[in-house]
Amino acid sequence: MNLFDIIGPVMIGPSSSHTAGAARIGRMARRLLDDEPVKADILLHGSFAKTYQGHGTDRAVIGGLLDMSVDDQNLRNALQIAKEKGLDYTFTPTELKDAHPNTIRLHLWGKQGSEIIVQAASIGGGEIRVETINGLEAGFRGKQHTLVIFHTDVPGVIAEVSRVLGQKNLNIATMRVFRESVGGRAVMALEMDDEIYPHTLEALRGVHGVKRAISLEKV
Repeated sequence: MNLFDIIGPVMIGPSSSHTAGAARIGRMARRLLDDEPVKADILLHGSFAKTYQGHGTDRAVIGGLLDMSVDDQNLRNALQIAKEKGLDYTFTPTELKDAHPNTIRLHLWGKQGSEIIVQAASIGGGEIRVETINGLEAGFRGKQHTLVIFHTDVPGVIAEVSRVLGQKNLNIATMRVFRESVGGRAVMALEMDDEIYPHTLEALRGVHGVKRAISLEKV
């Protein structure tokens, strides 16, 4: 534990969990969409569902979707800015099975036609954990450079991804692999020691079975 864990992040808003964490979830979801969001259906679970307006969670999430950091002064005006930018959004209180008390599920559509569903939790002190992406487990926190690779569950994909990263002299800190079924949709979440550059992403996208590869900087 360090000082940041005790006092929380530099941020706009009254609560590290309900504002800073929510803003990070929105920003992470935007990165996973890999596009400018134009529509967002946002489900709020647990304490988020009860207090999202009073604690500014709504503004924080939308600010994150607009790529604002947790200490951006514009977070206060995020709803108005979203309206000006043409971002269509809804907030719906809900109950999600076996979810953390501070959980958000975002269904996003992008300007270029992309679409994604991200479920993430604000776990305290402004920290977050991405639980699922398009219904598949993910389990990463975004505190390190992170690679998210969507692929088909076929033999050799994991080995080839590891080989490409090794050739680029990149070290994997953690790797989590989840699949829908044998031969079905799968996702890899790799937390890396170093930044991932575009030429590495291009090499990974060329691996047989890989559908998308996204590099997430720390949010």
